[in-house]
Amino acid sequence: MDKPRVVIGIDTETDVGSFTPFYSGLENGLPLLLELFGKKSVPATFFFVAEAAQKFPALTREVMKRGFEVGCHTIHHETIGDPLFDIPLVKPVLPEEVPNRLRRATSMISEVIGSSPVSFRAPRLWGSTTMVNSLEELGYVADATYPMYYFEERIAPYHPSATDWTQEGDLKILEIPNFADLSLPRKDPWGRNRDQWPIFRTAGADVLISHIDNFIALATSRNVTPVLCFYFHPWEFIEMPSRFDFGEASVEPSPFIIRNCGFYALQELGRLIDLLRGRDAEFYSAAGMAAYWSQR
Repeated sequence: MDKPRVVIGIDTETDVGSFTPFYSGLENGLPLLLELFGKKSVPATFFFVAEAAQKFPALTREVMKRGFEVGCHTIHHETIGDPLFDIPLVKPVLPEEVPNRLRRATSMISEVIGSSPVSFRAPRLWGSTTMVNSLEELGYVADATYPMYYFEERIAPYHPSATDWTQEGDLKILEIPNFADLSLPRKDPWGRNRDQWPIFRTAGADVLISHIDNFIALATSRNVTPVLCFYFHPWEFIEMPSRFDFGEASVEPSPFIIRNCGFYALQELGRLIDLLRGRDAEFYSAAGMAAYWSQR
């Protein structure tokens, strides 16, 4: 059996995604992750929204200084791909706007770190063929967007087609599917219950590792290398309020969104890394995975 290969991605965005304008997680949670990954020798990728990189240039550069990868996560956490389901007030960028949006996001991050990011993840894992072609033209080598829980077909990294990003083709960019436990039956039309997030903190690392073992068994049965791509957020590693008040409105996240945020989440992420190492896992940045996959 081939050993598991792991990509840990940190979607570095506003607190609770698109629903607040605050960056307390980035300011206070990101340094905790840098310490954890440094201690555990994990080469994580931090996918920055470009606005965050511009607002916090010192922290963004500190990520690179410590040897981690800075990737791109759009400008403001906007929907850059095809939506999979409806979210109130969340509308996708028009397809004709996508190339310029990605070009601008890439440029904004480059202004901060002094080089162009080469790894990308779309907010909510909502990608599109237009998005992937635009990333290819911009020189990206890795896209960690494909939502395995929804499409199901791809369980291992692949080079996508220029006419359908969910199918194999001849593009140079590597598409890295996000881990899901496909042994679970769908509980909604999209299969969101099979996605890994945020089980590590709502149920704990021991529960998540059981789902990981199911996926490793599936990959092994199909004779493919088990590649586990995860997404987390800096705001999960500090305590989050149950209500956010700002401007003319308030936001109350569903309880599971903020459950066990803070020290427990940091502890369980550390335990998850140890459990994966106990399964002989090797860790890669997103760009590192692209380099590894090209040499197989």
